[in-house]
Amino acid sequence: MRSNLSEAEENFKDGVKDGIPIALGYLAVSFAFGIQAVKAGLSVFQATLISLSNVTSAGQFAGISVIAAAGAYLEMAGVQFVINLRYMLMSAALSQKIDPKLPTYKRLGIAFGVTDEIFGVSITRPGVLAPAFSAGVIITSVLGWVLGTFLGAFSGEILPVRLISALGVALYGMFIAIVVPPSKDDRNIAVAALLAVIASTVFTYAPVLKYISSGTRIIIVTVLVSVIAAILFPTTENTEERPDNEKGLEHD
Repeated sequence: MRSNLSEAEENFKDGVKDGIPIALGYLAVSFAFGIQAVKAGLSVFQATLISLSNVTSAGQFAGISVIAAAGAYLEMAGVQFVINLRYMLMSAALSQKIDPKLPTYKRLGIAFGVTDEIFGVSITRPGVLAPAFSAGVIITSVLGWVLGTFLGAFSGEILPVRLISALGVALYGMFIAIVVPPSKDDRNIAVAALLAVIASTVFTYAPVLKYISSGTRIIIVTVLVSVIAAILFPTTENTEERPDNEKGLEHD
């Protein structure tokens, strides 16, 4: 019994250790989210609660856009479904590393913390994925995400408007940091990103398309570019053998 407890503690410490860099990255990104949430009319509590219950950067930023545009619930559901669809695939992959006898409540806890970065460190951990490790990395990472949101939202209520606008640029910096590095190594990613930019521009300025709400535009552009990219650059079996692709998940 004692040895099992020591092993669980060791796995939890490993999880915390791997979660610290993720938490620091989340702190910066969620700070920008907190600012954007307040600008969209949400309170500090509402913004913090969203981060605590969602833990999805792209989904939350898209959700704020829908809220700011007074979008419908159905529109919000569609946006979240499309943007977060990848987590279903990640969860399916992680299920292969989990003990089949693991209780449902522990599985639900691991599922709650399936993000791109947490998935990256979890899927590459050798052997069976220990619940204690998942608890350590998820708790640490989520704390960084929620704390950053709270600080950003609180700052958004007390800082001058000009400074808030300047800090809002961090959002665009985040997207650049996500897209540019992998685009340098993979031409397919670069083309897909370019297609997304072109499609977004068309839907923003085209005579008829510009009247489509922002939330619906996100859904259409995401699905359209994904389909085009899948047709132009179909995934082959050799892709699974490339470790660089797995590492790239940590930057998504």
